[in-house]
Amino acid sequence: MAAILNRRVLVLNQSYEPLMVIGARRAIILLLSEKVESLENYHEIIHSVYLSLPLPSVIKLKEYAKIRRKEIVLSRKNILKRDNHTCQYCGAKSVPMTIDHIIPRNKSGGDSWENLVAACVPCNTKKGNQLLRNIQMDLSKIPRKPTMILHLQKFVKHFQSSWRPYLFMQEKTKNVN
Repeated sequence: MAAILNRRVLVLNQSYEPLMVIGARRAIILLLSEKVESLENYHEIIHSVYLSLPLPSVIKLKEYAKIRRKEIVLSRKNILKRDNHTCQYCGAKSVPMTIDHIIPRNKSGGDSWENLVAACVPCNTKKGNQLLRNIQMDLSKIPRKPTMILHLQKFVKHFQSSWRPYLFMQEKTKNVN
């Protein structure tokens, strides 16, 4: 039961704008206090002595919340999430993954979304503190700061396909036999 209550729930504003991802416990409290309505549910049912309700997957606020957008924090975890835990030089999905400065710190390269990428240990070692043009290495894609929608899309797992329409992701096609 405790594992079910740790599931993630997508929260939408009254205008269906994706706001955040919260835990199922908090979502149930919001449902019971009638601050949100459930749009999509998981298959599991939560039972108490007096009540049974489906575990929410997507909830929508009943009143519009004016939210000041928080910046996505520049962190190792978020850079790895942005780059899908894939080396941006060779495309390997290895563990452990490191963070590399495209323009090294000693050449005035700072910590920014545009200068940090995920790299496997061999590529990071090969690059060292050199510039890419000096050692004939290329990036697979230009690093950018992720938008909130792209950040939230990274939370979608295979069992959360109900989130896809709300995060502007393609709906999975079903095979009809």
